[in-house]
Amino acid sequence: MKPSNRLIWLGAIAIAVLILLTIIAAPSNSKINSGSTYGLAPDGYGAWYAFMQDRGITIQRWQKPFDELKKEKRPVTLLQIYSQLNHPVLLSQEREWVEAGNTLVVLGVRQRVTAANFSTMQNSPFGDVKIETRRRLASISDQEKISLGDRFGAVVWEERRGKGKIIFSTTPYLAANAYQDYLSNFQYLASLVSQKGNLLFVDEYIHGYKDPEVRKSQGEGDLFSYLAKTPLLPAFIQVCILLFVLIWAQNRRFGKPVALETPELDNSEAYIQALAGVLHKAQSTDFLVQMIGKEEQLQLQKNLGLGSEILDRQTLVNTWQQQIGTATTELDAALQQSQKRRMSERELISWLGKWQTLRRVKKNT
Repeated sequence: MKPSNRLIWLGAIAIAVLILLTIIAAPSNSKINSGSTYGLAPDGYGAWYAFMQDRGITIQRWQKPFDELKKEKRPVTLLQIYSQLNHPVLLSQEREWVEAGNTLVVLGVRQRVTAANFSTMQNSPFGDVKIETRRRLASISDQEKISLGDRFGAVVWEERRGKGKIIFSTTPYLAANAYQDYLSNFQYLASLVSQKGNLLFVDEYIHGYKDPEVRKSQGEGDLFSYLAKTPLLPAFIQVCILLFVLIWAQNRRFGKPVALETPELDNSEAYIQALAGVLHKAQSTDFLVQMIGKEEQLQLQKNLGLGSEILDRQTLVNTWQQQIGTATTELDAALQQSQKRRMSERELISWLGKWQTLRRVKKNT
């Protein structure tokens, strides 16, 4: 391989490793996109965002920290659709912002589970709104007003805070993509966020989306800055070092090349293995029983001093009893089984085990 081609292949391998590490280490964004207007899944809000634009309503995606809202000179309505249920508790900066005359709409707040049916149709000025949750706000204070609910409690309610107000919903899927067939759901949410004279934003910052200037200010403006905050940076450095070493060594190991020794071929062993493979494939256990049984009996006769001529079974059993003095059941079973020409694999293994036992017994006496 030419040096130039080798460098191309090494570079391609390094890039492939980086891509693989990125895929493995990158967190799954399926949960983050739940409730996002960028999400096209059933739990996303892409269809509702398009619905608002088609109606000519000015709506924008907010991709900055919450503190940046204070810089807006006009009153603001901010819609927050959480991926997970949160407690309806405002931070101090959020409370001050609402009290200054702004509106905060929060979908997906945690309330207790009631005996209500999971799927219900709630009455609204725009028709029946489909709600799929058993969570309700059971007790309503004087400062709170039910906007959508039933006898089990409120699903959507609002609360006045100073010059502004906050609207809570126990379901984060009030107008999700899954409810595109329920136009009243889309219209109802549109009515909640449409405040005369207010700027309308949908909070995408809580879903991980950030404007370019925000990413740059937070040190996420380029790929290197992103890698610096993840475990990928050490991996990237290691890959670069490895690539440099491979290029410097011209993809060869250090030291002198060592010639491989050619193993000596044992013809007898190769013949035995080849013959065993043929017999096993042909299932010729009769040949094995005949040859092995004869050889095992001859070896046993020699150990007992009976010569090298095949004797009958009874003579061999009697001699064993006289010289060894142990039970002859194992020997008698092995000799009888030797006369059986066809054996299954399990029977053959058991038969060979009996001959091994007889050799051990003779050796220990």
